[in-house]
Amino acid sequence: MRLWLGLILIGGLALAGLAAPLAQHWLGVDPFAPDLFNRLGPPSASNPLGTDDLGRDLLLRLLHGARVSLAVGLATALTATVIGTAIGLLAAWRGGVVDAVLMRLADGLLALPALPVLVVLAAVDTGKIGLPRGEAASDIIRIVVILSLFGWVGVARLARAAALSILARDYVRAARALGASEARILLRHVAPNIAGPVAVATALSVAGAILAESTLSFLGLGIAPPAASWGNMLANAQDLVFSAPMAALWPGLAILMAVAGCTLVADGLRK
Repeated sequence: MRLWLGLILIGGLALAGLAAPLAQHWLGVDPFAPDLFNRLGPPSASNPLGTDDLGRDLLLRLLHGARVSLAVGLATALTATVIGTAIGLLAAWRGGVVDAVLMRLADGLLALPALPVLVVLAAVDTGKIGLPRGEAASDIIRIVVILSLFGWVGVARLARAAALSILARDYVRAARALGASEARILLRHVAPNIAGPVAVATALSVAGAILAESTLSFLGLGIAPPAASWGNMLANAQDLVFSAPMAALWPGLAILMAVAGCTLVADGLRK
């Protein structure tokens, strides 16, 4: 039940994000162009959820924000899962010095205060490496890379622990005795049996990445305006909590639904 409820929440947000261009065409409103004569407008036929402090449509910016936030969450989770699973399997398979070096690297990254380090990395001028700030695509790539640098650690430790348990099983010893290659053992016996816990960690990583992106965007270090993300929508509405509370409520509710959906999916997969 929890798995399906989580999938419904995430699927609904994903479909809403995909429908953003259609909704924009249907409403005939540009969600990125300021309209100072329509600041903080109430809900209407052309602006179903009203407008923000610059007169931009809240509904369309929420839908475009869903595209950005979910893309960052999924891309970060998949990247971190691939890197973490590969490192975890390598550590469990090779053992010895390789295992010690990789796990000490993971411990070192875990010991760092995540948010201050993310803020410092996000503030680096990416124009010097060909990813100029201010473009949504380059901002998404920058944030995915930064979050993936830390996101793989938990998956790696989980994959290593599960792989060590599997490698000690009798059927793996039997496969080795029958002459199976190490690659076959890893691909046929180890990888499928650690897929469950890794899938749970991936679902939780999506939630963590969405929260991290929202935090960086709220601080002005994530997705740069005029592109929409739930985090920078909250940042724009922080001074309007009392005068226009709905401008902050909607992006906050969207973040809550996305994180709750990912958590429910993870819990359902675990069970």
